[in-house]
Amino acid sequence: MPAMQRLRIKVDPHANDPGRWGHSFANLAELFVPCLDAAGARSVVEVGAYAGDLTQLLLDWAAATEARVVAIDPMPQPGLVRLAEERPGLELVRQTSLEALGHIALPDAVIVDGDHNYFTVSEELRLIGERAPGEELPLLLFHDVGWPHGRRDAYYVPELIPEGERRQLKEGGGLFPGIGGTIPGGLPYKWVAAEEGGRRNGVLTAIEDFVAQREGLRLVVVDAFFGFGAVWHAAAPWSAALAEILDPWDRDPVVERLEENRVFHLASRHVQMAQLLNRRDRNARKDAVLRRLLDSGSFALACRLARLWRRGEPSFSDEELRRALSE
Repeated sequence: MPAMQRLRIKVDPHANDPGRWGHSFANLAELFVPCLDAAGARSVVEVGAYAGDLTQLLLDWAAATEARVVAIDPMPQPGLVRLAEERPGLELVRQTSLEALGHIALPDAVIVDGDHNYFTVSEELRLIGERAPGEELPLLLFHDVGWPHGRRDAYYVPELIPEGERRQLKEGGGLFPGIGGTIPGGLPYKWVAAEEGGRRNGVLTAIEDFVAQREGLRLVVVDAFFGFGAVWHAAAPWSAALAEILDPWDRDPVVERLEENRVFHLASRHVQMAQLLNRRDRNARKDAVLRRLLDSGSFALACRLARLWRRGEPSFSDEELRRALSE
């Protein structure tokens, strides 16, 4: 059975994605796994392994290629911890990327999908670039180079980012494509930059600055599932093979429009759900007030007085109110 067919069967990118956001990098396996093969990778470091969806896919790939997989995550989820216990081919490093990348053995490829902000990504690339200058640079694969994190910082733990490197924050910011700020009901993120765009803001901005500061590097961006990026040195012996795979996808306008449509409808659905929940909550509060009113002696007295005043035909009655509440 071909390798990619085996991976499709074994990996469910929605296992930890009940809302079908498509946030797992595993959704792009058919694109980045051939890149690992083209580069002849025999060791891969995954930055930001979280629940282990992608890690499991990498282990399945590594089993056929005898490659080594290292997952870096300071707060691994139970699924990733179990995976490390069950699969001896996985090394789990429970440190931040900025701690781990300074001392672990540099691999043939690095998948960067950790803290999605300019400072962290820039420092990750600086550490890798200093240890592997020029043509020695590993193949670098990135997730979330598109909307919303491509041009907007997000922070898992804001306190870990130096104050001068941290943008003005919005807690629980609701994001919507095309809106630079935040809106109620938009896609929720715990800590995000209050505004999109500008210097030193976002994952793609950090990657572009890294590439611009070094000679001979290539950057490819595929606008699918929140954005896939790849960086490598053009003088690498496998550069042409990698370009053959990725160049047809690089900033393809059809793929870009598909992704714009996807995230627009994803965010729109979330806004609509938030509006429905808010309306339901408002109605529930109104019902509670009316039920308290029905049970009050003051309302009962008002109904009796209304009957006397209108000679047995009040302008309102408790029966009418009860019927309205039951509907």
